[in-house]
Amino acid sequence: MGYDELIREALATPFEGWDFAVFDGRMTATGDLPWDYEGMVRERLPGTASLLDLGTGGGELLASLAPLPPRTVATEGHPPNVPVARRRLEPLGVEVVAAGGDGALPLPPGAFQLIVNRHEAYDPHEVRRLLAPGGTFVTQQVGGRDLEEINAALGGPPHEDAHWNLDMAVAGLTGAGLDVTWRREAGYPVTIGDVGALVLYLRIIPWQVPGFDVHDHGDRLRALHEEMERGRPLGATAHRFALVARRPG
Repeated sequence: MGYDELIREALATPFEGWDFAVFDGRMTATGDLPWDYEGMVRERLPGTASLLDLGTGGGELLASLAPLPPRTVATEGHPPNVPVARRRLEPLGVEVVAAGGDGALPLPPGAFQLIVNRHEAYDPHEVRRLLAPGGTFVTQQVGGRDLEEINAALGGPPHEDAHWNLDMAVAGLTGAGLDVTWRREAGYPVTIGDVGALVLYLRIIPWQVPGFDVHDHGDRLRALHEEMERGRPLGATAHRFALVARRPG
């Protein structure tokens, strides 16, 4: 497929929720994390009466964890994802709350024994407010140096949250009065095989390269396309960290 066709396809491909299957075979991870976020959540569900999922996306992961606790709430801050999540989760008895941009949630204090969060920004003080005494917070985060090779290849600025890392997250949670009981940080290689996959990714994750535009970055994109056509894909490194925190009882 030629450059122009790849770009047109990337700009027109529909996408909803956070189902990244569209990248299969085109943008591939070649390593695993030394922890299992889904397993960490699943092992804490038995005996949990109340669960809050922050940033559920289209509800894909949360739905896969069913049966869910009797009181389960999910939040989502990306407006197009809210109806997608409601269609998937409300039949499971999950209330889906549209989150505003200020981090505050219209939920009562101390309402949840378990709060989970995969790849969503959060306010440490709001997490503490919503946790019941003795409750647990489990999160996996995308670090600020995630796929920074993309920014370099396009001549773009660094990620807006380039400072975001495990130490900063731990400091925020402990400062809010939570005890961090487990933590880990790691990376793994990612290979981007065609320029269409790269443009689609940046369309979905526009904050990766602030100000990205296919026309303004056309020369860089064409150069990358030529390299990929020669069998030299773009290599990058994913940056992830995870932690578990507890509100003292």
